[in-house]
Amino acid sequence: MKYLLVLLVIVVAVGVWRSRRRAENLDAQRPARNAGSRLQPPQDMVACAHCGLHLPRSDALAQGADAQLRYYCSAQHRAQGPA
Repeated sequence: MKYLLVLLVIVVAVGVWRSRRRAENLDAQRPARNAGSRLQPPQDMVACAHCGLHLPRSDALAQGADAQLRYYCSAQHRAQGPA
């Protein structure tokens, strides 16, 4: 009976130790996760009219009127015009 009581105390102690260790690991990982969890909204992608490279609209160079607006990946491709 005495050995059963000692075994029960050891099992409870190991369970408490593991739960505290798991909680510490989760707390240590939370700041790293929160730092990168701010996702940016998706951006519109456009293709270069010369080479077909896809890039975000904010990085592309636009040329033309609204009806014939073309996007280019670089000033050289814009100077060369559509392929």
